[in-house]
Amino acid sequence: MSEASSGKAVAVRKATPVALRPSIGLALGGGGARGLAHILMLEVFDELGLKPKIIAGTSIGALFGAIYASGLPAGLIRAHAEQILSQRLDIARLLFAARAEPIIKLLNVLPVRFALLKPEQLLESLLPSRVARDFAALQIPLRVVATDFYAQEQVVLSGGPLRAAVAASMALPAIFAPVVSQGRTLMDGGLVNPLPFDVIREEADITVAIDVSGASTGPGKHPQPSAFSALMASSQILQRSIVREKLKAQQPDIYIDVEVDEFHVLQFHRFRAVLEAAMPAKEKLRRQLLRVLASQTAETLPAASPLPVAEPPRGKKRLPRLKRLAPGRRP
Repeated sequence: MSEASSGKAVAVRKATPVALRPSIGLALGGGGARGLAHILMLEVFDELGLKPKIIAGTSIGALFGAIYASGLPAGLIRAHAEQILSQRLDIARLLFAARAEPIIKLLNVLPVRFALLKPEQLLESLLPSRVARDFAALQIPLRVVATDFYAQEQVVLSGGPLRAAVAASMALPAIFAPVVSQGRTLMDGGLVNPLPFDVIREEADITVAIDVSGASTGPGKHPQPSAFSALMASSQILQRSIVREKLKAQQPDIYIDVEVDEFHVLQFHRFRAVLEAAMPAKEKLRRQLLRVLASQTAETLPAASPLPVAEPPRGKKRLPRLKRLAPGRRP
């Protein structure tokens, strides 16, 4: 006799609903040496087995974005950066070779007409060999933000030579020479959009923004800043102000403000100290990603269909339900 005819309920195995993982757009902000903290944020993605759908970067954020979008894992990026930045004599040699004009011009009190470094040449010396040459060769789509000097507006680069785009995005005035590309004179993207999460906001389910612009640290031991320190800090003040105003109008799904305020924009030799200071932000990003992903994944799961209840066979009566006894009692 079959189970159906005997009145027994038939257990029907349902297909397990597939949890659709939401896509992630990652925005890496500008901040000079403070941007070394981006390495730790990329490590979180690797450790969680996540891959951004798209990346946007400004200045050093564009640099690390280009490397990561080329398919290099965060661990390799960290090892390469540590190797390069630990060789101070080699760094000095590379900077000297990348100068746009003789260094003696910097010794003139006024005017200093020329920037010190050519960013394209410096990138050729510093980037890992596996970094793509063209946007088309990237494994993850990338948007690089730069500033059009004459049009005084944002330029988002997404095609063509990759190194030229990154060089333009990181061409900080008075340090790097502007980059002329496709008839435009381009410079540091931090002048218009230091945290470009808005550039990719509509291209992913979740937007993650890593802010390394830094906040004020107070006067410290030297209340009177040097002319050079004031020049570098002016860029930081500008970028921080732009980010604050942007966040009033719109916010990313995950915003990480990395506390690397104590570091100067050019203090790349303090690589290990920057990473140590960024560790709390790394763990915060991990928690935020896990929380948001769990929430978003739950929303994508279809509602479970109720199992059909088998009706009792006709002509037979159900036995009355037995009264449940309290624990410890016997009939």
